[in-house]
Amino acid sequence: MMLIDCPHCGPRDENEFTYGGQAGIAYTPDVDDEAWAGYLFMRDNPKGWFHERWFHAHGCRTWFSVHRHTVTHEMRPQP
Repeated sequence: MMLIDCPHCGPRDENEFTYGGQAGIAYTPDVDDEAWAGYLFMRDNPKGWFHERWFHAHGCRTWFSVHRHTVTHEMRPQP
């Protein structure tokens, strides 16, 4: 179990959230198929701190960004 600190609701169980993937990926509407596949499927998978998006689906229904350590699952707000 992982507790996620929603900026609006406070700490909640991870089951209330939907993972939104890597944060900071720019969307480009007019690209070829290869670039579109790269946008959809090719993401960084680092060991350490990672910038992510989360959606509080069973709470305030807000999207927010956090930094999560991929080994310890420690989370801290986006700087």
